[in-house]
Amino acid sequence: MLKHDHFPQMHSSRQASRRLHRRPALPGDLQTGHAHAASAVFEGGSQHRRMRRDRIMATQATMLELLAGEARIADLERALSRAEAAALTDTLTGALNRRGFDQAHEREVARSRRNGSPLALALIDLDDFKRLNDTLGHHAGDEALIHLVRILRSALRPSDVLGRFGGEEFVVMLPDTGLDEALSALTRFQRQLAGCRVAGSGVTLTFSAGVVVQASGESLTESIVRADAATYAAKRAGKNRVLAG
Repeated sequence: MLKHDHFPQMHSSRQASRRLHRRPALPGDLQTGHAHAASAVFEGGSQHRRMRRDRIMATQATMLELLAGEARIADLERALSRAEAAALTDTLTGALNRRGFDQAHEREVARSRRNGSPLALALIDLDDFKRLNDTLGHHAGDEALIHLVRILRSALRPSDVLGRFGGEEFVVMLPDTGLDEALSALTRFQRQLAGCRVAGSGVTLTFSAGVVVQASGESLTESIVRADAATYAAKRAGKNRVLAG
């Protein structure tokens, strides 16, 4: 039987037990800190993903800009090539002009000297061109020049070079070609030209030509002077002839 004076002791033991089993509450600041930390982790991951996406987009934009820049450069290079080609070409016939022919001759004469191979030059002068212009008009004269160049190009080798020196005068450069071979080639050109009439007018064209092989140390101008003298001799001999200079 419990004595009355034992009640206070039992009451104290129960209170102590309740205190031992009671879960302590976290301080308010600590709870808020955990929430903020979790939010910061989430926001940090989201920010990292945004930064990564932004870097990828920036890289793609840079690559697109580089590709666009390369395309613009390629367009400019093509335009420059066309402009350079136009600056070296006769606008009417499409043959090289004097400047273009001079550049081509520099390359060929250097190669000829290295290889010790002959380089032939032929000066071609269309016969009776002034009379053609006076009779049929300048348009017919232009068509005759275009026709001459077209026929010559169809007969020339890929390595041969055709240039217009002005008016009805043209120069053909024949690499790796001796004098006899060059004379035969120009005679063949004459036959091909005589077999094709000019469209529209139905005119048959002929030309006179002087052919030379460029001598060692001789300039282009000196070679052309010799070829011109031979062309003049062919004109005086009756036209439609090819003579060596």
